[in-house]
Amino acid sequence: MKNSSKYLTPTQHRAPELLKELATKIAFFVGSQERLITSVPGLLLSRRTAPTAPASATYEPSLAVVAQGRKRANLAGTNFIFDQSRYLLTSLDLPVICNVIEASEQVPYLSFVLKLEMPLIRELLTREEIQESDLGADKPAMALGKTTPELLDASCRLVDLLHTPQDIPFLSSLIQREIIYRILRGPEGARLRAIATLGDQSHRTAKAIAWVKANFAKPLRVEDLADIAGMGVSTLHHHFRALTAMSPLQYQKQLRLQAARERMLVDGLDAASAAFEVGYESATQFNREYSRLFGQPPMRDIRTLRSPTSPPLEAFSNRIL
Repeated sequence: MKNSSKYLTPTQHRAPELLKELATKIAFFVGSQERLITSVPGLLLSRRTAPTAPASATYEPSLAVVAQGRKRANLAGTNFIFDQSRYLLTSLDLPVICNVIEASEQVPYLSFVLKLEMPLIRELLTREEIQESDLGADKPAMALGKTTPELLDASCRLVDLLHTPQDIPFLSSLIQREIIYRILRGPEGARLRAIATLGDQSHRTAKAIAWVKANFAKPLRVEDLADIAGMGVSTLHHHFRALTAMSPLQYQKQLRLQAARERMLVDGLDAASAAFEVGYESATQFNREYSRLFGQPPMRDIRTLRSPTSPPLEAFSNRIL
C-alpha cells in the first residue's frame, strides 16, 4: 500500500505544527484575559478555561479560527460546531446562541476571530484569480469550512504583527487580503461572494437585514422592508429565510429578546422596562416569547445566569467584536 503522506505538500505536513503555533501566540497575547480586542483592525482573540453557558450574541461578518477547544453556535435551531479542523464563516449579522463546549485549565479554548469588511471583499472579487463557485440558492449565511494549513499560516502571521505594532498599518491589510482570498477560493466563499456582489439578490436581502438590525426596536412592516431591498414581498421572504434561517419578524424578535436579556443582566433593568425599551408593547407577549427562546421567564433566567453555581457565560454582547 502506498504511503499517501509523501504526496502532501510541505505546508500540509505543517498543519499540526501551525495549530500549536497559533495556540501559543494567542495564549501569549491574551494572558489571563478572556477576550482581547487587539490593535490589528478587526482582530479579536479569545480564551476560556472551562465550558460556558449558552449566551446570545449577534455574529457580524467574520471568520472564527479555533486553535484549541471547540465551540457551538446555534442559528435558528441548527448547530454549527467549529474546532481545530473547521472554521466558522459568518457572512451577515446573525443572532445566535453560542457557547464553548470543550475547554479546560490544561487545554484552554483559544480562538482567533477576524471581522470581514465587505469593501475589501468586493475589491478582491474584481481579480480574475478568484473564480466563480456554484452555490445553491437556499444556503444560510453561516457555514463551516476546512481549516487549511495555508489559512493557519496567514492567521499566525497576522497575530505575529502584535509583536511589531509599527508594521500593523501596512502589513495587516495585506495579510487580511490573503485570508479573505483563501476563503473566496474555497466552496464556503460563494455565499460571501453573493452578499458582497452589488445587484445580487443576496446583497439586496442583506440591505434589508442590516436595516432590521439597526432598527429592531421600531415597528416592522415587511412591505417597507421589501422596498428597501428592491424586491417583492414573497421574494424577500424567500431570500431572507434562506440567508438567516428566519423570517424578517423572527429575526427582529431574536434581536429584541437578546438585547432585552443583555439589558437585564448587565444594566439591571426589570423585565417590563427591558421589554418596552426593545420595542415590545405588551409585557405579557414579551414574557411568553422570552420563555420560548431562553427556556424560562425573564427574571428567573437572569437569576439563573447570575447564580454562582451556573457555568460562566461565553459572552454578552450584541456584537462578536
